[in-house]
Amino acid sequence: MTVHSLSDTETDPAAALAALGLTLPEVVEDPKYLDWRASADGRIHLSGQLPYVDGKLPVTGAVGDTVDVDTARAMMVRATLNALAVGADAAGALERLRIVHMLAFVLSAPGFADQSRVADAGSELLVQVLGEHGRHARTAIGVAGLPRNSPVEVQLVCEVRR
Repeated sequence: MTVHSLSDTETDPAAALAALGLTLPEVVEDPKYLDWRASADGRIHLSGQLPYVDGKLPVTGAVGDTVDVDTARAMMVRATLNALAVGADAAGALERLRIVHMLAFVLSAPGFADQSRVADAGSELLVQVLGEHGRHARTAIGVAGLPRNSPVEVQLVCEVRR
């Protein structure tokens, strides 16, 4: 088992986002379910996030069919950015967020086997923005369908840093 320690310098999430040319989107609540819920053990479970931009999916379809890997990776970044916005809301601030686990769903055409490559884009964003606090356990799976024919969906389990 490898134990990862923090470096002497903390990552500034706001500066990291700015350097990437990104901003956290506004969290739009859905009255049918919660965007997040804290468990008794202090973990924060985020609802699955799609790659919405201004309330719309910019791309739909299966990866390896109508959606290429590079486009799917860009959609994974967007879905992960949306998840970070919900996580920041749950933790009270982005700087207080620590990612425990990422579950990446990829709408996959038959025979498509690069789900981990698509999920890597979300994992990379989490580390770029949160540094060591963005490192996480991960599961990347291919699925036959996702809501609204989205090519990707991301679900996170987080903690609040003290």
